[in-house]
Amino acid sequence: MNIPQSKNPRIVIIGGGFAGIALAKKLRNKKVQVVLLDKHNYHTFQPLLYQVATGGLEAGSIAYPIRKVIQEYKDFYFRLTAVKEIDTVNQKVIAEIGDLHYDYLVIATGSKTNYFGNKEIERNAMSMKTIPQSLNIRSLILENFEQAVLTKDVSERNTLINFVLVGGGPTGVELAGALAEMKKAILQKDYPDLDITKMEINLVQSGDRILNTMSEKSSLAAEKFLVKLGVKIWKNVRVTNYDGKTITTNSDLTFETATVIWTAGVQGAKIAGLDGKSMVEKVERIRVNKYNQVAGYDTIFAIGDIASMETELYPQGHPMMAQPAIQQGKLLGENLVNLLNNKPLKSFEYKDLGAMATIGRNLAVVDLPQYHFSGIFAWFVWMFVHLFSLIGFKNKAVVFLNWVYNYIRFDREGRLIIRPFKKKSFTTFTSDEV
Repeated sequence: MNIPQSKNPRIVIIGGGFAGIALAKKLRNKKVQVVLLDKHNYHTFQPLLYQVATGGLEAGSIAYPIRKVIQEYKDFYFRLTAVKEIDTVNQKVIAEIGDLHYDYLVIATGSKTNYFGNKEIERNAMSMKTIPQSLNIRSLILENFEQAVLTKDVSERNTLINFVLVGGGPTGVELAGALAEMKKAILQKDYPDLDITKMEINLVQSGDRILNTMSEKSSLAAEKFLVKLGVKIWKNVRVTNYDGKTITTNSDLTFETATVIWTAGVQGAKIAGLDGKSMVEKVERIRVNKYNQVAGYDTIFAIGDIASMETELYPQGHPMMAQPAIQQGKLLGENLVNLLNNKPLKSFEYKDLGAMATIGRNLAVVDLPQYHFSGIFAWFVWMFVHLFSLIGFKNKAVVFLNWVYNYIRFDREGRLIIRPFKKKSFTTFTSDEV
C-alpha cells in the first residue's frame, strides 16, 4: 500500500462512515500513524440519500472527500480499496491493493441491506444504502415514467407507476413522503399525457405500526401525515417474494409493480477473518465489550453499526444509527490514546439524543428524551439538525439553498437520468449497475 514506516504505533481504520470519521478526527495529530481504508473516496451523509433518490438533492451535496477531511493531519493516510480479509494471527489487513500490518485495528464498516436470505427479492428489489444505489433508484423511477408514456398497455402502465416500499422505518417513511410530494406537485407537470392519479405509493410494514423505534405518538402522527399525502399503508403484512413484477405476501395481498425499494432491515457489513464466536450471526454484527474491543482480541476494535455492545438497556446492541456510531468513534479515539499511555479506558455510555423523521413539506416527527412533537416546528428542527450535521460549509450551503428553492418553487430539479439503470422487462436503457 506504500505506507511509510513510522516510529509511532499504526492504527488502521476500515470504513469512512460516521464512526470512522469521528474516530479519525479524535486521532488528529496524536502520536500515532493512522491509515484509513474505504472503497469510496468520500464520506456519505446517509440520512439524506432518499432526497438524492427522489431528485431533491444532487449526490455531491451529501458527499465529502475523505482526503479533504484528513489533509492537514500529520502521519495520516488514506487508501481507496475494499478490504477482503483480516489476518488476526499476523496482524495484517488483506485488501485488494495489498496487505498492511497494524498495531491496532478498528472495524467501522457500517451496515448493508438485509434481505433475510431471500435471494429473489435481493436480485429484483432496489436498496438504498449508498449514493450509487440512490442514483439507480432515481434513474429507475424516471425511466419507468418515460416508459409509461410509451406503452399502450394499461396494465403495464399501471405497473410502471406503482411503487412499493418495504419497511416502515425512517427511510421508508421519508421516501414515501418524498414520492407523494413528487406525485402531488411535479410529475403531473412533467407528464401531462399520463394520468398521475393512477400512481400508487404503497408502504408495507411487517409490524403493527410504522416508525416502531420511535414513540407511539410520533408513529401515529407520521401515519396520519402519509395517509393525507395519499400513501397507502399496509401493516402486519410481510413480503415473501418479488419476481421483478409481482409481490407476494403472507396474506392474499399482492402487488403488481416494476419498482420495489427494500428498506425492511439492515445487517453488519462483516469482513472475513474474525473468530466465529465474535459474531452475532443473524445480524452479522461483531460482539464488543464496553470499550468497543472485539471479543477475543486485544488489538482489534469495532464501532458503529457493525459493533454489537450488549447492555441491559440494549440487549441486542445499540441502534444502527448515526449517533451511536459518532459517540463510539469519539470515545474510542480517547481510549486508544489512553491505551498507548497506559491510562485506564473509559466505558462507553450511549447518550440518546432522540430520533426524528420527515414526511414532507412542513411535516415531521421528533422524539427527544423528554418531548415528542410533530408538524411544522418538528420539520424545522429536522432541517436544522441535518443541515448542521453535514460535513463542509459548501455542502451545508448547497443543501440549504436547494431546500429553500424547493420550498418556494415546490420543485425538485434533480430529475435527471445521469446514469441509466436497466430494469428487466420494462426499460430499454443501457445498464450501469453498481
